[in-house]
Amino acid sequence: MRYNLLKIRKAAALLGLLFINVWGLSAQTTSLLTGADQYNRWLPLVEGKKIGLVVNHTATTSGQHLLDFLIGQGQEVRLVFAPEHGFRGEAEAGANIKDGKDSKTGIPVISLYGAKKKPTQADLSQIDILLFDIQDVGARFYTYISTLHYVMEACAEVNLPLLLFDRPNPNGHYIDGPILDTAFRSFVGMHPVPVVHGMTIGEYACMINGEGWLAAGVQCSLEVITATGYHHKVFYELPIPPSPNLPDMRSIYLYPSICFFEGTPVSLGRGTDKPFQRVGAPWFKGGDAVFTPISIPGKAAKPPFMDEKCFGYDYAQLPIKQLQQNAQLNLQPLLDFYKQSPNKEDFFIPFFEKLAGTRTLREQIVAGKTEAEIRASWQPGLAAFAKVRAKYLLYPDKKNHAR
Repeated sequence: MRYNLLKIRKAAALLGLLFINVWGLSAQTTSLLTGADQYNRWLPLVEGKKIGLVVNHTATTSGQHLLDFLIGQGQEVRLVFAPEHGFRGEAEAGANIKDGKDSKTGIPVISLYGAKKKPTQADLSQIDILLFDIQDVGARFYTYISTLHYVMEACAEVNLPLLLFDRPNPNGHYIDGPILDTAFRSFVGMHPVPVVHGMTIGEYACMINGEGWLAAGVQCSLEVITATGYHHKVFYELPIPPSPNLPDMRSIYLYPSICFFEGTPVSLGRGTDKPFQRVGAPWFKGGDAVFTPISIPGKAAKPPFMDEKCFGYDYAQLPIKQLQQNAQLNLQPLLDFYKQSPNKEDFFIPFFEKLAGTRTLREQIVAGKTEAEIRASWQPGLAAFAKVRAKYLLYPDKKNHAR
């Protein structure tokens, strides 16, 4: 069976066609192969080596998990590092991930979202090369790029090569939002980039190295296996949900805007069938949505306003093409909810500054600034970032998408 799958994949590559299943819908992408799919480029680089993986459930090739593929090829995988949501991607946001073993292979799984966020020298002493393959969604506060930072730093400190399998960024067609002030550096924002940075995870890794963001300026021995057939105007449909509360492409496009509500007393749809596609609160007046969050194990065990009726906005019916064409953050819902908040002094919690990466956005909202005024204040930072970003692009980007 494995031999047949490999033959099919090779034939697809020759024909320039790759068929993927997008949450049950058949889709066809011409000439698009992820880094992991191009095993002819990277298998020789790992042959005969003791391998470590930084992966989750999105690390697939030839119709199977990367771990299973490597074992099927006779490669020696010594250990797996798991990011937020776990190795199989089943843990809800913020839940600590524990060390353990993969139930299928018995290979040790070391958590990078629990007691530690960075591999130790003892961990890395067991391997000759580390492979990184995680699907990102292109938002600064999505923690996979923070895991990438610490993995690169750990590899640099022991001179271990890192092989990164790149995947398209579904929000890679624009850049937007405030630039992070490093005074607000945290695991949901480690680098001076905008909320939407418009880079694949491979391009982002090159920027981390090139801009000297690793501790003490160390450099990671990095090689990126680029995707083929991708450019920054491609609207790539993810074949696998990247985390439990991003179940479809609509939630992925809305995520950079809706996630700001994590720093407020407003529900962003956790505990419903449409997380990151609706926002609401019991005290909100108006809007077009009424929903009641409930406990959903693995996705939202104790969501805000659990079992309470919430009123607000529902974006679950917005056309996908409209969301693609908007290509900018939507701040208006945040402004609306602040205006109606019955206790404005408690509307923002400290986590909001970590998400925004700056104190300024909160101050602008409190001061009554309009969305247009707030957006105008971002433009100098976005223009400067666009110039830095251009140095690290691995795929065509025909024009500056700063808005």
